[in-house]
Amino acid sequence: MMDIQDQAQRAARRQPADSRLARPFRGLISAPFLPMHEDGAIDWASLKTYIGWIADQKPSAIAVNMDAAEAPALSQEERIEVMRVCAEVVGDRVPLLSGLIGGSTDGMIAHGRELAAAGAQGFCVFPPFPLFIGSPIPAEMIRRFHADIAEALHLPLIAFQFPRGWGPDYSGDMLEALASIPEVIAIKESSFDANQTIQTVQNVARLSNPIGVLTGSDTFIYEALLMGCGGALIGFAGTAVAELVAMNEAVQNGDAEAGRAIWTRLAPLARYCWRPPIRDFRPRMKEVLVMQGLIASAAVRRPQLGVSAEEREELRSLAKQAGLI
Repeated sequence: MMDIQDQAQRAARRQPADSRLARPFRGLISAPFLPMHEDGAIDWASLKTYIGWIADQKPSAIAVNMDAAEAPALSQEERIEVMRVCAEVVGDRVPLLSGLIGGSTDGMIAHGRELAAAGAQGFCVFPPFPLFIGSPIPAEMIRRFHADIAEALHLPLIAFQFPRGWGPDYSGDMLEALASIPEVIAIKESSFDANQTIQTVQNVARLSNPIGVLTGSDTFIYEALLMGCGGALIGFAGTAVAELVAMNEAVQNGDAEAGRAIWTRLAPLARYCWRPPIRDFRPRMKEVLVMQGLIASAAVRRPQLGVSAEEREELRSLAKQAGLI
């Protein structure tokens, strides 16, 4: 039987190293884009200045190596170097998280250890594809997958609810299973479905030890906050960071009208960038970042395509209306 000292040591080890990543997590997490050269190589100079700019806007955290950053198209070595470079730039200004991507629990644990050594203070855990495609998926599989990663890495985790049909539906008993893991501080609710967002908020509220609910639905960020989300982990916060931080704080403090004023300016751009086909949000957003002078090129990694001249001009018009350029 484990003695009292061992129990105390294990409990202490399972607390977040950074109190800013406590459960239930609330706040605005920026998921930045990854600057690239025209040949698809990472533009390290732009990345350093861009990440520094984001940190200066004071989001609650920054999550690199996410879908917005084309992380599935990067090698493990590239993701580790992105983490190292960003950690060096950000320092202790804001907590720095990483997407954790892989096809198996063991592979993701090994990669997570490398990312942690490079500076990751927590992880947004991607479902392991293609294993988690299709339903039903047993709640025990969901629980064990996250619990094994938590036990191995001992860092805060955010579960990742993908759009409906893309991966497992983390609701009902699955939310209870996730909440049973102390390291799980929140779920990124990225279903892009208003009804599912409401259901997730309601289901989490019933838990004896709730986790945070962060919207990942870029087309209705403000509305999701009104639905009860405690913040956002969002690609659109790769730009307009200070504005989105202010919008979230206004809504959380009960000033819905102040939040609405900000979103009224920003929403047309967000909805244009994340309209179908949704995969094109990356080059669209990179065009905006180039217009802002934050990165040098809107290049994306193959086989992703860029935007048309007509689309670029519409992005410019919407970015001006949003007050971003």
